Amino acid sequence: MKYFWLILSATVYFITGCSCYFLNQKEDIIFSIKHNDLIMNDERFFTNLRQLTFSGENAEAYFSSDGKELIFQGHDGDTLCDQIYILNLLNGEKKRVSSGKGVTTCSYFIHPDCNGIVYSSTFLGDEKCPQKPSYSQGYVWKLYPDYDVFSSDVNGSNLSRLTTAPGYDAEATVAFNGSKIIYTSISSGDLELWTMNIDGENKTQLTNRLGYDGGAFFNMDATKIVWRVYHPESEQEISDYLSLLDQNLIRPMALQIWTMNADGTEKKQITNNEAANFGPYFFPDGNRIIFSSNLHDQKGRDFDLYAINSDGSNLERVTFFEGFDGFPMFSPDGKYLVFASNRNQKKRGETNLFIAEWKY
Repeated sequence: MKYFWLILSATVYFITGCSCYFLNQKEDIIFSIKHNDLIMNDERFFTNLRQLTFSGENAEAYFSSDGKELIFQGHDGDTLCDQIYILNLLNGEKKRVSSGKGVTTCSYFIHPDCNGIVYSSTFLGDEKCPQKPSYSQGYVWKLYPDYDVFSSDVNGSNLSRLTTAPGYDAEATVAFNGSKIIYTSISSGDLELWTMNIDGENKTQLTNRLGYDGGAFFNMDATKIVWRVYHPESEQEISDYLSLLDQNLIRPMALQIWTMNADGTEKKQITNNEAANFGPYFFPDGNRIIFSSNLHDQKGRDFDLYAINSDGSNLERVTFFEGFDGFPMFSPDGKYLVFASNRNQKKRGETNLFIAEWKY
């Protein structure tokens, strides 16, 4: 659900990828072969770039606490729905951990032990892939009302439903201390951020301003939250937003990055531009935020990674690929950055996962 920009940003590159794996004793992790030739000019924060997937649409990859596994969503084939997978970075093994029914999105390990996972799925409403939205009203994002948040063991067993309210519940992530799940819900009548305990109890609404609040993450010590926001201001914007919402749609074209305390206090806008900014994630020290934006592209199709101080100062562009770069996450030790990108795609529309060592 979160990677609605991929269709807009697909760019064709014909560079042969390699899917074999090898053991790097220095790093004690198996990654795919280095593709430093895929590092663009001026991408000075990257070294030893490696490609982790090689076909289909793959996105939203997030680390386990020990940095040895990634959980992500993906599909390979136009008629297929996204499902949830775990990639073992020690041996390259990929396994599906969702049921294969309905469409799934927004997976995350249940920290700190990572013996469980959370994700959202529509399978209780319909086990088939839901119909894709029509773009007769422009570019819109479908808020499938059958989405609910589920938890399971890390292998996909013992599935448990955590949300039961009518309408869209998705975009769940977990605090690194395991204290809370944060997610987006329309249960109040608008798209707001909520938290709940790992077992689904103690649901608490954190935002209440008209508009879309979503894609939230905690910082490492679970004291701060960063998320993406659209607040309609003018009468026309409000009318359009409410009209689309009534159809379970949203037009996510002007998103800004905000932060707040974990209890919902001290809300603060970090970016202030005319672009679409999304996928924010705290640096391990919490002093900076990395996110994706089309700020530099007047046509709005080219998304790159940017970094900004948590007070909104010192905006810096990180990637310079002509296409899509998004959904960044640092490994817990801050050594690696994983992200999704169109670079090195074999055919139009492919998005793959990449990992790079981060140079501070």
